[in-house]
Amino acid sequence: MRNVTAFLEQSVRSIPDFPKPGILFRDITTLIKSKMAFRYAVDALAREFKHKKIDKIVGIESRGFVFGAALAYKLGVGVVLVRKKGKLPAATVSASYELEYGSDTLEMHKDALRPKERVLIIDDLLATGGTVSAVIDLVKQLRGNIVGIGFVIELFDLHGRDKLKGYPVSSLIKFPGH
Repeated sequence: MRNVTAFLEQSVRSIPDFPKPGILFRDITTLIKSKMAFRYAVDALAREFKHKKIDKIVGIESRGFVFGAALAYKLGVGVVLVRKKGKLPAATVSASYELEYGSDTLEMHKDALRPKERVLIIDDLLATGGTVSAVIDLVKQLRGNIVGIGFVIELFDLHGRDKLKGYPVSSLIKFPGH
């Protein structure tokens, strides 16, 4: 797995001072455009969660949609989309979370999950954990059972994993956040 991990790490472009000075942005679009890197990432996530008896994958806007859909196809399960407020057309549940400078709100359709469905949450990147914490709240509102949370990248020194205690969390590659 080390060679695959190294390959995936090298597939991520690092952009200094984006979106502002002092931030080292981890650009996953370079991994997605590589057919081999994308396949390796999806296969690794599938291996990690294939024994969890998943009913639905919840993908977080927007790059979580890419990995969530591919993983759902591979595992033969449905996909649920979590979007920013006002982007979904039917009745929704919502959860707000704090950003560095303010707050934001995420939504999921009220009929996206049935009570006790087994849910895997997928996103491209774990930083501070604020976004995924809001998604956990959405799943709980619909009485879903979270069986795992997966990320392609984890910025380990931002300690987002600390907000996810009590849930099985997996990330394929780890980078420092600064």
